[in-house]
Amino acid sequence: MQLTDNTILITGGTSGIGRGLAEAFHKLGNTVIIAGRRKALLDEVVKANPGMHAVELDIADPASIKRVAGQLTRDFPALNVLVNNAGIMPFDDAAGEIDEEVMLSTVTTNLLGPIRMSAALVGHLKRQPRATIINNTSVLAYVPLASTAVYSATKAALHSYTLSQRFMLRDTSVKLQEIAPPWVNTDLVYKGDDPRAMPLEAFIEQTMAALASDKEEVVVEAAKPMRDNAGPNEHKLVNEFNAYLQANPIPVY
Repeated sequence: MQLTDNTILITGGTSGIGRGLAEAFHKLGNTVIIAGRRKALLDEVVKANPGMHAVELDIADPASIKRVAGQLTRDFPALNVLVNNAGIMPFDDAAGEIDEEVMLSTVTTNLLGPIRMSAALVGHLKRQPRATIINNTSVLAYVPLASTAVYSATKAALHSYTLSQRFMLRDTSVKLQEIAPPWVNTDLVYKGDDPRAMPLEAFIEQTMAALASDKEEVVVEAAKPMRDNAGPNEHKLVNEFNAYLQANPIPVY
């Protein structure tokens, strides 16, 4: 995608990868609108980045999505980039009972949210001379983390949806790019500065460089072994990965 002269909406833009992308695009002179549920955090990010815009959005609420889509296309008619970034990552137990509310919240936020947001804006995006939808999935779409089975499944589903979405938009001005991050040091679960996590600054730098190309998938070097795992032998790495994390757990604070 072209990294300049864009008007960009980033969902989940108040922290982590969302905020990192927002600030990187903002520094390049783009018009950036961040979206999130908590006004205080939106205000904090906008204050730290003069000229950035914010809108309150509950990505789990179809009515909120519809309202915000209408507001944005009215107030920012040049809107041409949607970054579906908002997501949650609760732990669960695929070998036991699943909390119904947490499960539905995860699916609604991580999968239905991006689908609904894209659907609400795609008509507007098609009318732009050039437009891009960026879906933020995860390497856990390819190598699921067993202790976050529902989260991993939503990311696999969003990857699949992105493939279909890209095909259906192939003859329009709207391009699809997918970001598949590795473990990045953010507060998605909690920010513990584990040395195994990729520093956020390095991830954003490498991701922005890759987005500047026409790559359909943006996979930083650290994530490539897991992305390349899909195939007839994928179960071996999935089992080894989860056995390793059981033996070397992520600390919970």
